Amino acid sequence: MPIILVDMIDLPQPSGDFEWVQAPWGAALRCRPLEAVAPHCFTTRDLALDGVRDEDAGSWQVLSRSMGVEIDMLVRMRQVHGAEVYVARRDVGTTLPTSFSPAYDAWPEGDIAISDDSSVVLSVRVADCVPVLLADRHGRAVAAVHAGWRGTAAGAVIVAVRALAERFHTKPADVVAAVGPSIGACCYEVGTDLAAHFSAHAEAPRWFSNDVRPRLDLWSATRDQLLRAGVPATQVHVAALCTFDHPALLHSYRRDGARAGRLVAAIRSARGKTP
Repeated sequence: MPIILVDMIDLPQPSGDFEWVQAPWGAALRCRPLEAVAPHCFTTRDLALDGVRDEDAGSWQVLSRSMGVEIDMLVRMRQVHGAEVYVARRDVGTTLPTSFSPAYDAWPEGDIAISDDSSVVLSVRVADCVPVLLADRHGRAVAAVHAGWRGTAAGAVIVAVRALAERFHTKPADVVAAVGPSIGACCYEVGTDLAAHFSAHAEAPRWFSNDVRPRLDLWSATRDQLLRAGVPATQVHVAALCTFDHPALLHSYRRDGARAGRLVAAIRSARGKTP
C-alpha cells in the first residue's frame, strides 16, 4: 500500500509528550516516552474503520503490518465497557485459538489486554472512550485498555497495572502510560446521577464540574487512577486531544452517533517472551 503523505503542520497539537508521525494510512499519534520502550500508535480517521464490529481485513491488515505482524497476530476484543482482562499469548492453555480470528463474534470479550509475547499486537477501539497503552520500562510486558465512564468507574487502568504485576511481575513504578485522544471535559456533559457510580474513588469529586449539567474529566480520572496504582507521575502522559473537538481527524460517538467510526490504539512488547 502506498504511503499517504500528511501535512503535520495542519494537525492539532497534542501535549508535548506526543508527536504526529507518518503512517502507511496517513497520520498517527505516538507518545515519545512510550515509544522508547514499546512500539505503538494511536490512529486517526485516516485509517478507515466503520463502527465497533468492523471485520474488514483491509484496514486491520495495514495496521498490523505497520506494527510488524500479520493480521492473525493482532488481538481485537469484543469490548463491553468493563474491566475484564484478556491475557494474549500463543502458549497452549493461556489463549484461545479464536483470539486472533477475523470474525467479530470469535473475538475474546474484555476491555483490557495484556501480553509479554513480542509476536502479538494488542489493540483497543474507541470513539470518545479513553485508550490507554501501558508498557514496563524494560520492554517485557504491555497492556491496552479501553475505558469509557463505566470502565473508569470500574478502575480499568488500576486493574490493568495490577494484572501486569500479577501475571508478568511488572512493578508499577516501571510502568510507562500513554493516554490517547478521547472526549475532553470541555465537551463531556453527563447526568447529575453519574457521580454515584464513582463512589469507590475518593478523588471522584474533582473529576466532575459543578455546572447544572456536570462535565466529567476522564483525563484527570485516568491520571489519578494510574497514580493510585503506583505509576510515577513523570511516567503518565496524556495527549490532551478531544475527539469531539476535531471532526476532520478523530471519531466521536457523542458528536456523530451511530455513524461514528473507530480509532485504534495498538501496542507490542519490544523484548517480551516469544513462544
